[in-house]
This record gives sequence, structure tokens and C-alpha cells, in this order.
Amino acid sequence: MKLFKQATVFVMLTGVAITACNRTERAESTSNIKTVKGLYSFGPEMKSFTLCEDGREYWVADSVKNLELSYSNLNFEKPYEPVYVELQGYFAKSDTATVAADFDSTLVVTKVIKISKEIPEGPCAQ
Repeated sequence: MKLFKQATVFVMLTGVAITACNRTERAESTSNIKTVKGLYSFGPEMKSFTLCEDGREYWVADSVKNLELSYSNLNFEKPYEPVYVELQGYFAKSDTATVAADFDSTLVVTKVIKISKEIPEGPCAQ
């Protein structure tokens, strides 16, 4: 009986420790939220964001499920048409088991501030 109690306590403590670690990771990533401006392209096999300031390209994870919907509502005839976006999000290491592995980092979008077919003059203009 004593062994059963010890095993139960061990399992519970392990669960608490794992939960605490996950919360720390989420807290760290959400504290790194930035506002970014760039070009977003979306299609069946690609979700990419190109940062205006330096041209670096990132895979996109749409955590709020609003970016893809907003893009679709612009009614493009073909996929992968770039649009100008202003987003809030954070950068995370790309998952090596998916298409995102082709990108060094993934932009995890937490809020869509602006999306437009109009690409402003300056570093974002192609």
C-alpha cells in the first residue's frame, strides 16, 4: 500500500512539473510579442511572411485563425498573391517535421492589425 501511495505522489508531482514547464514556455513566448510589417502569401502548400525591414522570410502559424480568413476574404483568383500585413506575434523555432522546416523560424500570429492588397511604397514594394 505504501508503494502505491508513493507512486501516486510521484505521478502527481511529475504532472505538476510538466504543467509548470509548459506555462513557462508560453509565458516566455507571449512576452516576446512584437508588431511586424511585411508581405504575407497564402496557398495550399505555403504560408509565408517576408519582413519589410530586411527581407527575411518566415513560415506563418496563424494561432488566431484570422489571418487566413482575412486573406481569403480579399477574393484573389490565384493563390500566393502577396498582401501587405501588420501583425502582432512572436518568432519560434520551426517544426522540423513539417514544411515549416524549410524556414529557420516561424512567425506565430496572435493578432491581425491590418491586411491590404495595397502594398505601400518603400522597402515592402517589390
